[in-house]
Amino acid sequence: MEKLNQVLLNPAVQVGPDLAAWLQAGGGLGLQAALTAPTAIIRCIADADLRGMGGAGFPAWRKWEATANAVGDCKYVVCNGNEDEPGTFKDRTLLSASPHQVIEGALIAALAMRARCLIFYLNPHQGSSLHTMQQAVSQWQDSPWPEKLAAVMGHALEIKVVASSGRYIGGEETAVVASLEAGFPFPRKKPPFPAEQGINNQPTLINNVETLANVSHILRHGAGWYRALGVGKACGTKLYSLSGDVLRPGLYELPMGSSLQELVFHYGGGMLQGKAFKAVFTGGPSNTLLTARDLDVALDFDSVWLRHSRLGTGAMIVISEGSSIIRKVAEYIDFFAKGSCGQCPSCKCGTFQLARLLDRVDGGRHSPADLDALQHLCQILPGSGRCGLIDGAVTVVKSSLHTFPEEYGLLVQQPV
Repeated sequence: MEKLNQVLLNPAVQVGPDLAAWLQAGGGLGLQAALTAPTAIIRCIADADLRGMGGAGFPAWRKWEATANAVGDCKYVVCNGNEDEPGTFKDRTLLSASPHQVIEGALIAALAMRARCLIFYLNPHQGSSLHTMQQAVSQWQDSPWPEKLAAVMGHALEIKVVASSGRYIGGEETAVVASLEAGFPFPRKKPPFPAEQGINNQPTLINNVETLANVSHILRHGAGWYRALGVGKACGTKLYSLSGDVLRPGLYELPMGSSLQELVFHYGGGMLQGKAFKAVFTGGPSNTLLTARDLDVALDFDSVWLRHSRLGTGAMIVISEGSSIIRKVAEYIDFFAKGSCGQCPSCKCGTFQLARLLDRVDGGRHSPADLDALQHLCQILPGSGRCGLIDGAVTVVKSSLHTFPEEYGLLVQQPV
């Protein structure tokens, strides 16, 4: 277990909202380094190859650079903690157990942007996380650090904790902007991206909780240290939310690039007694299913992409032989149907129809026409929404049809 919890889940940083304990454990050193050389912050993040941990794995420095270079009188930095997808529980753990590493990372980002406002946008359904962050932020506000930041930036930084709408769609970055402008969290077309035109039409950097939690450690220890934590070409560590039919479900911090086999069978303790591995929903329920032949895959953004899936948030929902893939997919599509904001008819109606058809298939009440309709929807719906919700829903349905056609009663294509 020597690879576990090297950075974000290290017991030394699990100090809750106690700022004094955080500083005693070495907190503040990253922010102090950033204050000493603010123009070097983005270069350090780029050299470390920190990725966005909210799902896409986009290089963090590119967002940072775009926002820093954008013209605006009042730039914003938003820590996106709206985590609401099934199987994902990493952000709420960080916010509750070690809020100060998140706050310090966000302060460094605000310094790099020369932002005037830093907002922690948190899911109100995670009451413990919200309360802990309110306590922790209050301690920073009462400390000498805001004055130090203002002295370097030339203006004060406003720090706020804001409850999100609590809706799943509210975590999409343009919906975050809409919500923080006191509107309904309707996603918007891109471009313009928030880095160019976000809250109140000002440049806005939006990063996930886990992404920002890494920042203070990188500034404190250096880019080379962070890169060396990964396996192969991968950099840093990753939080994996492991759930489903495993003996030891939970949150694991492993080197980025550790194998799926290692996560499930070494750290997760393997499958429930008498069960065999069947499949895993990677990165939450909106990606392509991986099967036993993929157990060797390295869990990093690029390697999982080469298997035609996505690492996403790092959620790994494991399914055993004997469990119905269709039933799981039906549950997830029902979640997406209820989570659709209704702005795009193709998404609202499409997810509803997918859920209705999958319920019939799961209950054995379907006809051949229902299966034809299911496959047809998977062809016509992608790309029809303003955000990625409908695409994610279609991806998992299409993957289940392709990977487990026999469960749908479809003919299995034999290799030529």
